[in-house]
Amino acid sequence: MANIDYQPFLAHLAGTDLADWAQTLPAQIAKGLDTKRYGDLPRWQDALARLPELTTQTVHTGSSAVGADGDIPPARRDQLETALRDLHPWRKGPFSLFGVDINTEWRSDLKWDRVLPFIADLSGRTVLDVGCGSGYHCWRMRAAGAATVVGIDPTPLFICQFFALQHYLNDPAVAVLPMGIEQMPAAPVFDSVFSMGILYHRRSPFDHLLQLKELLRPGGELILETLLIEGGDNTALVPAGRYAKMGNVWFIPSAVTLTNWLEKAGFKNVRCVDETVTTAEEQRSTDWMRFHSLSDFLDPEDSSKTVEGYPAPRRGVFIAERP
Repeated sequence: MANIDYQPFLAHLAGTDLADWAQTLPAQIAKGLDTKRYGDLPRWQDALARLPELTTQTVHTGSSAVGADGDIPPARRDQLETALRDLHPWRKGPFSLFGVDINTEWRSDLKWDRVLPFIADLSGRTVLDVGCGSGYHCWRMRAAGAATVVGIDPTPLFICQFFALQHYLNDPAVAVLPMGIEQMPAAPVFDSVFSMGILYHRRSPFDHLLQLKELLRPGGELILETLLIEGGDNTALVPAGRYAKMGNVWFIPSAVTLTNWLEKAGFKNVRCVDETVTTAEEQRSTDWMRFHSLSDFLDPEDSSKTVEGYPAPRRGVFIAERP
C-alpha cells in the first residue's frame, strides 16, 4: 500500500551534511501535513492507498516522461489510472507509470531542456528545488547525477502526487517536503539551489533572493527561472490587479533589472541564459488538469497580451553564484 513515508529519506540524510536536520524534520513534516489545516488530505491519502502493488522493471527518470514500467494486467492498469486521476489536478510533468500517461498542464520537460545546458554538472551535488510542485524536476536532477535532491512545496496534494511516483521509483535520495523556504534550516549546505516559477509570487523579491543565497554553500550555484517583461534598466511590471488571471503576481522585472537585483543581493557571475515566450505547447488544459490554463489567460483577440492587457507571459533563466 502506498503512503506518505519519509523514513527512507531520513535514513539517507543521516549520512549527509543534512544529518542534523533529519532530527527536527519529522516534526516539520507533521506540521505540513496537518489534516486540520488541509481537509482534502485524507481523500488524497486514500487515493495513494488504492495504488496497486506492481513490480517495477525499468525506471525512466532521465527521459521526458518520468516514471516506471513493468508488466501489468488490464484490471491493475485501470486501478492504477483511477487512483492517479483521483489526485487531479496534475500541474507539472509529464509522468508515465506502467502505460498510464499523465499529461500534465505544464510540459516541464521543455523548461528542463532550456535549463540543463547552462547549469553546473549536478554529479554528487546536494540540490534544493524550491516550490517544486509534485517533484518532476527533482527526478530530472537526480537522473543528472545529484546525490541528494530536496524539493519543498507547501501544497499537500503535490506531496501525495510525489509519493505516487515514489511508490514505484523507490529512490530514498529524493524527497518533496511539505514546507516553504521559510521553514528551511538557516545553513549553507546546498551546492545547487533551483527557484523556478516562484520569484513573481513573492511580495519581496529581494528577501527571496537573500533566502536562496543563504542556503547555498560558498561557490554554490543558483538557477532562477521566472516571468520577465521586455525593457531596460529599472523596468519592472507591478500589476494593478491580476496578471494572467493570477492574483498573487507582485513584480515582473526585465532581464536587466533582475540581473541588477541578483547582483545587489550579493550574487556574482550573473547571466541570463534564456528568454522564451510561453506557448500553449508548454502550458495547457489536459484531461489530467481540467481547469483553465494559458489560452484562457490571454486576450482572445491578441495573444501577445494577457486578458488584463499586460504583456503575455515570457520566462527567463538566470544562473548566478554565491561568492
